[in-house]
Amino acid sequence: MPGTTALYFVASPLQYLAARRIAATAEAGSRQVLIWYKHGVASIIRPEEWDAASYMSWPRWEPLPGLLGRHRRLRANIDLVAALVDHCDTLHIHSAVFDTEAINYFLRALPRACGARTMHARILPDGIISTRRYPLNMSKRLAQCARKLRRLIAPELDYWCFGGDRIGSDAAFCDRIYVLPGLPHEYPAAKVHVLPPLVEPAVQLPDATDRGRRALVIGQPLTGFELMSQGDLTAVTGEIRAWLATHGFDAIDYKGHPKDAQLELSHPDYRVITPEQALEVFMAGTHYDAVVGVRSSALLFARQIYPATTPVEAFGWSRVRFKSAAERQDMEHTFAAVGVAIHP
Repeated sequence: MPGTTALYFVASPLQYLAARRIAATAEAGSRQVLIWYKHGVASIIRPEEWDAASYMSWPRWEPLPGLLGRHRRLRANIDLVAALVDHCDTLHIHSAVFDTEAINYFLRALPRACGARTMHARILPDGIISTRRYPLNMSKRLAQCARKLRRLIAPELDYWCFGGDRIGSDAAFCDRIYVLPGLPHEYPAAKVHVLPPLVEPAVQLPDATDRGRRALVIGQPLTGFELMSQGDLTAVTGEIRAWLATHGFDAIDYKGHPKDAQLELSHPDYRVITPEQALEVFMAGTHYDAVVGVRSSALLFARQIYPATTPVEAFGWSRVRFKSAAERQDMEHTFAAVGVAIHP
């Protein structure tokens, strides 16, 4: 008799690592099905670790050719995922957000297609985004109602409308919200489930052939995302390099963000690295004497991975263009709570 199937929709290395940890702990014994919908995640995924795994095209960006291509892609995605899930009694659908048509329609369509008598939606952690609530405003609530009209021509596309937080944390269909250890959040306590560390730190011993102290600089697209002016970027890059020099670091690696094509925080003295695995996994198995950056969520995970004696530093916050004073305050609280030192 079919049992429980755990389905995971992932779009980032962090979400993938969380899905792996959930599959090994909270969902141990379930059938495990992985769906990724961002091409950039494919390089770190090992399909052989899952009972079924597949890429899924995002309807808005990869519609089927021809008339009503987006609508037909939605229906095709349901057929694709239903075939992978197969028959089950209980279905647990994991995603970082449920206020999107590409994911929401599965809430009602999959249980019907797979014969599941019970369905629960569970929220994956998504870094700093998961430390705040994002209430749905009236326009977004109306957009949900408009999406429900699709069922008039395709009964399986029955959008599940909800209010409160846009990721679905307040919705009736959500029974569990996974959070990362040590990170603050604003979710209902009765639904929160704290995950074990996403990666197990390896025994980290300095390489005997290294003659100096090693540091990792974590980059991100600052001017590219209009978070900082070019002049401020130049200043912060210099501040980071000066701090590393003052503290005796002469072996410095630079890891750029996937969207950091210009390597914005890099310096001629740095060695640019491109590890094949997720950055969190790479850090867990690589010794560094310090990890620095600006406001990348990877700094939070570095603080969780490395011992307390390893400095993890965030620079240039007085130069960053935050969306609001509240966003800055929330991020400062999060970084400070984990133990990341903030430089103005």
